[in-house]
Amino acid sequence: MTWVPDRAAAYQLMCEYTQQEGLQRHMQSVEIAMRAYAQKLGLGEEVEKWGIVGLLHDFDYERWPTVPDHPLQGAAILTEMGYPSDVIYAIKSHVDGIPDCPRRSVLDKTLFACDELCGFITAVALVRPTGIEGMKAKSVRKKMKQKSFAEKVIREDITSGAEAIGVDLNEHIQFVIDALAEHATLLKLTPSV
Repeated sequence: MTWVPDRAAAYQLMCEYTQQEGLQRHMQSVEIAMRAYAQKLGLGEEVEKWGIVGLLHDFDYERWPTVPDHPLQGAAILTEMGYPSDVIYAIKSHVDGIPDCPRRSVLDKTLFACDELCGFITAVALVRPTGIEGMKAKSVRKKMKQKSFAEKVIREDITSGAEAIGVDLNEHIQFVIDALAEHATLLKLTPSV
């Protein structure tokens, strides 16, 4: 049986396991970034799959926040539901510390490259009066130097993620900013009133 990507079913699964709106928006932001990269790479039918990988990458985190339960509990659920092995592998590989799960494919590496960066861009947008509107990579890089700002975001993952996909860091940051900015209302990254 061939797996057919079903965004509505993936979204429902994400909502079933994740109640925190901030975490739901994070997964949606990673979905948006993943779709944008798949489109940039000209992946056609794979765009939907890449989006679902982004949408579901942390769906088990609220219930099982500790590695290796996250992401292995989610991987078991996805396996039972019939998700394809490359989707499950990409989700498993985005977390460091999972045995025998190095990031190998472009899908794996892109998920890793987008995950922490989406969280950091969101944090920057939330402290700017203009939200994500007009945000530039330079302002994100400046905030990255402030260790006390969004301190849980691993800066090394942002830089090594860009290296893993072979994209200049500033270009990667701006690409993701631009992708998220198109969905600023959905992600609640609009200017503060």
